[in-house]
Amino acid sequence: MASSLRLEDPSVFVGQWQATLAAAKDTAEAQALQDKPSNTCLIDLEANQTLGKGAECLGAWLEQAPIGWFPDPDGLSITGKEGSRIQFFSRQSDELYLSTLKSGLVITLTRHTPQS
Repeated sequence: MASSLRLEDPSVFVGQWQATLAAAKDTAEAQALQDKPSNTCLIDLEANQTLGKGAECLGAWLEQAPIGWFPDPDGLSITGKEGSRIQFFSRQSDELYLSTLKSGLVITLTRHTPQS
């Protein structure tokens, strides 16, 4: 039986994303109230499927240096220096992805839209 999930074109992901690190039980409202530089990162997903600005911040949470990324039918994968997946973010909705670390903390990845 064919899967109903479709693989997004990589161009859909190119741009700036905000990663937020929080406890699994925190609500979105609670996260918004406690967001501070230590638990948020702006990360550039580059057109050549590498990570640009913000990669070091994300790497501190992943405990490995993230180098690249690729779309999955059900999410987004972050890759390390050898090109293998080091973290998977599952798609929750358009432009909202979640990943749970071994520690139980959750990283939320959302499309960053600058305030005008």
